[in-house]
Amino acid sequence: MTLTETPTDDDLAAGLEAGFEATIARNDRIEPRDWMPDGYRRTLVRQIAQHAHSEIIGMQPEGNWITRAPSLRRKAILLAKVQDEAGHGLYLYSAAETLGVSRLELTELLIAGKQKYSSIFNYPTLSYADVGTIGWLVDGAAICNQVPLCRTSYGPYGRAMIRVCKEESFHQRQGYELLTTMMRGTDEQRAMVQESVDRFWWPALMMFGPPDADSPNTAQSMAWGIKRNTNDELRQKFVDMSVPQAEALGVTLPDPELRWNEERGHHDFGQPDWEEFMQGVKGNGPCNAQRMAHRRRAHEDGAWVREAATAYAAKGLDTPRSSLGGNSTTERTGR
Repeated sequence: MTLTETPTDDDLAAGLEAGFEATIARNDRIEPRDWMPDGYRRTLVRQIAQHAHSEIIGMQPEGNWITRAPSLRRKAILLAKVQDEAGHGLYLYSAAETLGVSRLELTELLIAGKQKYSSIFNYPTLSYADVGTIGWLVDGAAICNQVPLCRTSYGPYGRAMIRVCKEESFHQRQGYELLTTMMRGTDEQRAMVQESVDRFWWPALMMFGPPDADSPNTAQSMAWGIKRNTNDELRQKFVDMSVPQAEALGVTLPDPELRWNEERGHHDFGQPDWEEFMQGVKGNGPCNAQRMAHRRRAHEDGAWVREAATAYAAKGLDTPRSSLGGNSTTERTGR
C-alpha cells in the first residue's frame, strides 16, 4: 500500500491485531478500551466468570459450619473468611463487566447451566475438620492457581487478583492453623483430620483442570498471556508444596504412588479419577444440585433488592438535583 492509498478494512484490522500481538509479546497489559480479538474476550469472560461463580458458590460448604463453630474465635474467623469470598466474587464480576458483559447476565447464565464453577465445591463438608482442610488444601491450590494470574495479560483481572491472593493467603494459614490445633488434640480429633484429608486430597488436585494433553484451552490461554503456567505445572508445584506441610502436620496424603524423584527434583504422584472430575463438570457431582438450588433460591430472594436499587437509580437520573428539595448541605447538617 502506497502513501496515497486509503487503507482498507482488512488493513485496519491487521494493524489492530498486530498492535495486540505486540502488546502481548512485550508482556504489557491489555486494557478494556484496547482492541482485542473476539476469542481473547470470550476466553476472558469464560475464565473470569467461572472464577467469580466459584467464589460465590464456594461460600456454601463452609458457611454450613458457621453456626456450629466450636468457639466465638473460630466463628469470627470463619465469618471473616466467608465474607472475603463474597468480596472476591464481586471483584471478579466487576473485572468481567469491563469486557461488556453484565453481572446479572453472568448470574443468569450460571443458573441456566451455561457457565461453570469449580467442581471442588460440589463435595460435602461432613465434619468440622473440613473447614481446616479446605483452608489448607483447597485454598492452597487456589493460591498456586491464582498468584500467576496477578501477571495475566488483561489489566482489570490481574489487578483484582492482587487483593484476592492476599486474602487467600490468610485463608490458607487459618486452615492450616486449625488443623495443627486439632492434631494436638484427642485421638478422635486427629482421626477426623486424617479422614478429611483423605476425602479432599484428590479433589484438590483436580482444581488445576485436566492434564495438559486433554485441556482444550491451555495452549491458547498461554499464548495470549492469560495463563502463565500449564495445569500440570501448577499441579506439580502444589504437590511439592503440600508434602512437607503434611509431614509437619502429621497426616498422610492418600497416594501410594507419592514419592520423591531425585532425578526430576520433584515428587512423583498418582492421577486423580478424571471420570469423577468430568461428572462434576457435567453437573453430576455429590452436591451439584444442592449448590445450584441454593444459588437459584438466593438469586430469587434478592430480586426485590435489585428491583429497588434499579428504581432508585432511575429516579436519581430522572430528577434534577435542585428538585430534591432545598440545600443538601443544610439538610444533612441542620445548619
